[in-house]
Amino acid sequence: MAKDKISVIVSCYNEQDSIPLFYGEIDKISKEMSKVDFEFLFINDGSIDNTLKLVKELSQKDKRVKYISFSRNFGKEAAMLAGLEHATGDYITLMDADLQDPPELLPEMYRIIKEDNYDQVGTRRVSRRGEPLIRSFFARKFYKIINKMSKIEMVDGARDYRLMKRKVVDAIISLSEYNRYSKGLFSFVGFKTKWLEYENVERVAGETKWSFWKLFKYAIEGIVAFSTAPLSIATVFGLIMCMIAFVAIVFIIVKTLIYGDPVSGWPSIACIILFVSGVQLFCMGIIGMYLSKTYLEVKKRPIYIISESTGDKNE
Repeated sequence: MAKDKISVIVSCYNEQDSIPLFYGEIDKISKEMSKVDFEFLFINDGSIDNTLKLVKELSQKDKRVKYISFSRNFGKEAAMLAGLEHATGDYITLMDADLQDPPELLPEMYRIIKEDNYDQVGTRRVSRRGEPLIRSFFARKFYKIINKMSKIEMVDGARDYRLMKRKVVDAIISLSEYNRYSKGLFSFVGFKTKWLEYENVERVAGETKWSFWKLFKYAIEGIVAFSTAPLSIATVFGLIMCMIAFVAIVFIIVKTLIYGDPVSGWPSIACIILFVSGVQLFCMGIIGMYLSKTYLEVKKRPIYIISESTGDKNE
């Protein structure tokens, strides 16, 4: 009877310090899971350090190690998609090279899928120990906001680290949208899911590539990708401002007829004009976000471009 095969997808961007440590840990776990075959698929997302060199060296020493290298940095979402599209395992997991996704959870995740009949096992952090307080605060607020706006439930603290059956991966790959927000896509496809909780783990080496600004933009991507509520908010703002403007017009007409001297209220009128203009620009910005996403979708550009991979003849 053939063994099950697990594909471990590892997105890498300037992770030269983390890769040796990660490989040591995942290799140890693979030896513990001796009844399962492994494939380690490293996705080099346009790194400018020695990440690709180290991965190539590993692939020469260990035939289970494969790699795909992008022509430039396309982002983590593109790297995860490339991994999912090229993984050959019966079960597929996504992990970060910095060991913030504990490899020691993998045996339990595999056991749950096999014995408890789940389609995927996800992981979520129950604490954010070690993170800046402001980042933790806004992260929690983000999940509260998006869960109120979206029909798809987003689990607070959920990681991309999960073990999935092949049918789950096939469903995710079938979602061919250009603007990808994987946490939402994992929830969108459904399937029976079990969550494993763990305490936050800090990076073993290197520096995080996620600044506060990048995380903020990523949060906006998630809201726009999985909710049209901001458009509804813009509509409500517009209706409210129309009502305020109507009341103001009636007030000004009545005041002018009774007291005359319509010039005396110019400061308040100026404030109203500035406020209404601000609301209009805000609503136009929301519409612009959705329009820009539509523009990117219709261009049908590739989500990533491969520069080289393990299977190249010139390797």
